[in-house]
Amino acid sequence: MIPNNSGREQWGSRVGFILAAAGSAVGLGNIWRFPYLAGENGGAAFIFVYIFCVLLIGIPVLIAEVLIGRSAHKNPVGSFKSLHPSPFWHSVGGIGVIAGFVILSFYTVVAGWTLGYIYEAINGNLLQYSLPDIAQSHFSELLANAYWNVGLLTAFILLTMGIVYFGVQKGIERGSKIMMPMLFILLLILMIRGLTLEGASKGLEYLFNPDWSKITTGVVLAAMGQAFFSMSLGMGAMLTYGSYMSKKDNLPAASIWIAALDALIAIIAGISIFTVVFATGQNPDVGPSLIFRTLPVVFTKIPGGFYFSILFFIALTLAALTSTVSLLEVVTAYFVDEKGWSRRKAVVVFGFAALLLGVPSALSFNLLADFKFGEFTFFDLSEFLSSNLLLPIGGFFISIFVGWVWGFDKVRNEIRQGAESLFDKHPWLLNYWKFILRFVAPVLIIVILLSSIGII
Repeated sequence: MIPNNSGREQWGSRVGFILAAAGSAVGLGNIWRFPYLAGENGGAAFIFVYIFCVLLIGIPVLIAEVLIGRSAHKNPVGSFKSLHPSPFWHSVGGIGVIAGFVILSFYTVVAGWTLGYIYEAINGNLLQYSLPDIAQSHFSELLANAYWNVGLLTAFILLTMGIVYFGVQKGIERGSKIMMPMLFILLLILMIRGLTLEGASKGLEYLFNPDWSKITTGVVLAAMGQAFFSMSLGMGAMLTYGSYMSKKDNLPAASIWIAALDALIAIIAGISIFTVVFATGQNPDVGPSLIFRTLPVVFTKIPGGFYFSILFFIALTLAALTSTVSLLEVVTAYFVDEKGWSRRKAVVVFGFAALLLGVPSALSFNLLADFKFGEFTFFDLSEFLSSNLLLPIGGFFISIFVGWVWGFDKVRNEIRQGAESLFDKHPWLLNYWKFILRFVAPVLIIVILLSSIGII
């Protein structure tokens, strides 16, 4: 255990923080959402815009969020309390805690599906579907089974609780040091296998030979949204993980590593999926059902498909687990710091609370499918409120707080700690970062918010 000056836990190493934070960022958004968005939005053109958005908005906001946590060494609410007296800013921290908890409740439903598909792969069920429609029908049958959904949700919540229960170093850091390298190795194996297939070059061309005419306003908005959401910005996770950092660590460098790993894994996942999709003559733009509709058919058409189907869904499960761990840690840290709870009590209480809140989301695909709030099922409503409203609102206020409210002299002193040589060699970086936080990021985040709720 490495305490800071307040006796609070810290990461055992800089690598541990980078892997844990990258694990939070790397999730279903990289391996499930990124490929289908690329497929729907022109492949290479989307990827280039996405990388540009990561550099322009993702990294600066990531640095700002982590900096708030590292400066205060507290949870989202406690950090804003330490840095500013206004109750308004304390409530901004509360937005992150609420968003993280709500996301955990419905995210573990989808994460549970990945766990269920490991069983389907081991059973050989995924090799029985020679057509996408048959694979889709099987997926729909599974979703219609309430016991399947709720059982897998419960299993995934328990896995998440088990890791967070043991603390920052013994639980989250140790788990991340195992899961992240495993995820990376599994995806590399799948990518290499995809590249060896006849016709894989068509997939690479689709991903890396851009048709610039396909860049539309919709593509840009989709890329901006993916860059923002895939990096876990605005949900309190990065702030909470930053609170366990030492001030001796180079925060900007660590943030760049996190963003690079996040984007790299998304691209490797894209290569892994689209090489086999094109090699087997499948359609790349089928949307969110790409993994569950197309990949089972792909696995039937490649040598060793049985083993690669198992590897793929293990990788997907690991990606989801590293994210759910960070989401549970947000609410756990809040009750440990602000309410004086023990870590074990907070994990057990809010792990099961997330499970209870997640049950209606799991039942939204079967027993509660007709129970709607307007056009939204309970699952849809949870996703909309958190992903489309709370996250961009949280990210917007983080940018405003660091760029305008905190006091940039204080910000400058904080960010220079551990990174003095970087800013001594490149003094313009601070001014560039300040400009992005003050003028560029807030505007782009508002655009993302308005787009996500259908105003533009």
